[in-house]
Amino acid sequence: MSGLTIRNAMVWDGVSDNNYPATVVIDGNMITKVIKRGEPEGETPPETIDAGGNSLMPGMVEGHCHPSFVGINEPAELGRISPERHTLLTAKNVKLLLSHGFTSIFEAASAKPTIGVVIRDAINEGLLDGPRMMAGSPEVTTTAGLGDERMRWMHQESFGMIADGPDEFRRVARECCRDGADVLKMNISGDEFVSFAKAEITPTEQEEIDAFVKVAHAFGKTVAAHARSPESVKRAVRGGVDCIYHCDFADEEALDMLEEAKHRIWVGPAFGLVHNSTKEGEPAGITKELAQELGLFRKFEHTCAAYHEIRKRGIRVVVGGDYGFAVTPMGQNARDIEHFVRYFGYSPVEALRCATSVGQSLMRRSHDLGQVREGYLADLLIVRGDVTRDVGLLQHQDNLLMIMKDGKMFKDPRHGFHDLGLIRAAE
Repeated sequence: MSGLTIRNAMVWDGVSDNNYPATVVIDGNMITKVIKRGEPEGETPPETIDAGGNSLMPGMVEGHCHPSFVGINEPAELGRISPERHTLLTAKNVKLLLSHGFTSIFEAASAKPTIGVVIRDAINEGLLDGPRMMAGSPEVTTTAGLGDERMRWMHQESFGMIADGPDEFRRVARECCRDGADVLKMNISGDEFVSFAKAEITPTEQEEIDAFVKVAHAFGKTVAAHARSPESVKRAVRGGVDCIYHCDFADEEALDMLEEAKHRIWVGPAFGLVHNSTKEGEPAGITKELAQELGLFRKFEHTCAAYHEIRKRGIRVVVGGDYGFAVTPMGQNARDIEHFVRYFGYSPVEALRCATSVGQSLMRRSHDLGQVREGYLADLLIVRGDVTRDVGLLQHQDNLLMIMKDGKMFKDPRHGFHDLGLIRAAE
């Protein structure tokens, strides 16, 4: 009998409130048996891994991922990297994410029009090691919106595609669909580091949002939006946006609208950037004085308050913290799970669901990913210790004893990391 048997595991299955001792059988890329202790096993494959009483759980989902954000200090830098080098650096990042236990990523915008699409396809073709990936478009924004780095006397492209008016939003949406993006991203509000469009300003008009979403949905795409201001959240809900990021300053009306739409939407705080900028920003040049000047401490408080309320209202939330800036190095991504527990009031298991089964619902893969369950695909981690008590264990690569994606070992507890020469050369 071919396949693999994982014995002596404490299984957290992606949905349950508690873990349990079990044996898990994998055949090809499928989980074929989950045998709880005391149940009859029947025939199992002779090839065996002893989990040593450690946690066996689904692979994690990065729900606000920017793999083409490559250690920058400010967004304008993204426009100064050549497409060729940018693609290689992105390939390095997706491998890094897989090595940290993220077997799926939802790209919350690509820094250039087709980098995400090219990387996704290369992963699917087996040319690169990386997570399953929904590829994002660039961040579509208005003149004077987040992502418009131009000045009247110069033309500096960055990570934004500029569109003004419903007709231009329709055209840009169609271009992104033609390029093969799975996720179309738009910036509805501004942000603190944009001098002419702060976080509580809402440059994108309802008619522009409606046109963009209508085209994307007609092509079967998922729409994500950057929305910090109360009005931007409301416009996103009214326009039918699927995944609404940030929502820091959502007022009572906006929260009510999110709750009313909770069966069709997801939200994501992208809290890593807020956390690191206020608590660990000095090495990246974000002094306490600068953070105060930018209003980041205020945003921290508003984000925590908003997500305590969002949790109570049962709105689906995904992890992912705007990693890829100098202040949020790629590879720290699992820190967001602990942030949910420490700052938003989630239990460890609730936070783990956000990083697994909830994330896979955003990936449109709830039917075959995000759970340790018979008939599901074998995207699995073995983690040293009990993750249902200490989600911080997931932040350390040494604790990731096994990383399996689609039934294939990326990190084998018997041999260590799998590595392709192509990726090694790219690094």
